[in-house]
Amino acid sequence: MARKPRKRQRGDDEIEEEHVYEDTNVSAPPLRFEPHPCPKPSDNAENEKPVRVYADGIYDLFHFGHARALEQAKKAFPNTYLLVGCCNDAVTHMYKGKTVMTEAERYESLRHCRWVDEVIPDAPWVITPEFIDKYQIDYVAHDALPYADASGAGKDVYEYVKSIGKFKETKRTEGISTSDIIMRILKDYNQYVMRNLARGYTRKDLGVSYVKEKQLRVNMGISKLRQKVKEQQERVGEKLHTVAKSADMHHRVWVENADRLVAGFLEKFEEGCHLMENAIKTRIQKGLNLDEAEAVKARISKNAG
Repeated sequence: MARKPRKRQRGDDEIEEEHVYEDTNVSAPPLRFEPHPCPKPSDNAENEKPVRVYADGIYDLFHFGHARALEQAKKAFPNTYLLVGCCNDAVTHMYKGKTVMTEAERYESLRHCRWVDEVIPDAPWVITPEFIDKYQIDYVAHDALPYADASGAGKDVYEYVKSIGKFKETKRTEGISTSDIIMRILKDYNQYVMRNLARGYTRKDLGVSYVKEKQLRVNMGISKLRQKVKEQQERVGEKLHTVAKSADMHHRVWVENADRLVAGFLEKFEEGCHLMENAIKTRIQKGLNLDEAEAVKARISKNAG
């Protein structure tokens, strides 16, 4: 697959110079992921105070890349209490741009992730000492590449956390990101609009014009017609194949029968020729025997006279 570099932004689940697969004739390699290892608990793990680890982000269109990052954060220590901060819509739209899911939907998605112990709504864009003290955070988990601080407070939103030694690095999952998912939808925009029109959505629901709707509905009709023609061609092809196969069988049977008839005729012919030959030989032999008998009679008559 061809790969295209892309820049990285704060809160987005993409990396700087991340490469994205584009459709070509070569298919992408299958994704295979092994579970992240968890540190072995100590003998006194049950009595130890849980390590409070904090992970933050936007978590729009929550996917397995997000979940795997949170899994690493949860497994950073044998006994971990994972707090996940999620920025609200106002902050996110200000510094990053429009999201697909609302803040309530993003919070709820995080609550249903098995690795998350607590969700912190309205999380700050930049982690401050006051925020760390408020939630008694021991470590902040995130991938190590710096995120530019769009708020202007610093070059990296995790600059302070790294400076005090409370940063815990996680690894990113390549091949999946919110931006990738949005890109797939935009790439096949017309198909998804037609899909939803067919499911009962109106053009106003989808934000398309009257002309665009009519154009897409015509395309839907053409697509259905093409599909029917294709199915009909396949059915005709199957019938032709069956007929050709049957004709080939009939031809083969006819040839075998013809060969059998010819062989039988030749066999009968050879048998007839053999009988005729024997009859001729017998007749000739009888003729020879008669001639010899006449010759014997003639000699006896001569000697008697």
